[in-house]
Amino acid sequence: MANLNRVLLIGNLTRDPELRVTPKGTAICQFGLAISRSFKDESGQTREEATFVDIEAWGKQGELIAKYCTKGRPLFVEGRLRFDQWEDKATQQKRSKLKVVLENFQFLGGREGGAPGAGGQGGASDDAGVDQTYERPSAPAPRAPGGGRPAPAPQHDINDEDVPF
Repeated sequence: MANLNRVLLIGNLTRDPELRVTPKGTAICQFGLAISRSFKDESGQTREEATFVDIEAWGKQGELIAKYCTKGRPLFVEGRLRFDQWEDKATQQKRSKLKVVLENFQFLGGREGGAPGAGGQGGASDDAGVDQTYERPSAPAPRAPGGGRPAPAPQHDINDEDVPF
């Protein structure tokens, strides 16, 4: 039987990321993400609902998020669900929590969001000195003179004899 555990989220950080380090030196960054959804109820009124998700990022990705992200910053997160269970030491009750373990991410928004080197839809800048394990976006389309819509792609006359296959 096939299995799939994949989560894709776009939302805003609910708090500043908290960075901790394990005894072996591995970074763990924990933060919350708020994801909003707008919909119309039975009466036709537009309503908005927010879902709050706890995220855990390990290693260099966690360090990048802790360094460049603050509360309110938009972020794209790709990861997997993990269900944690433990016993509360004070009340001896069993507790549980569902969280997302981050596998890839992308900064969203411009530099005004507080991420040096992260413009438009980019990720960390190349001079961040970190291996980047998330995909970087492709280059933006060339703009027409005056900064309007993207310039149309040049038209080339290609006949079947020019195609090598």
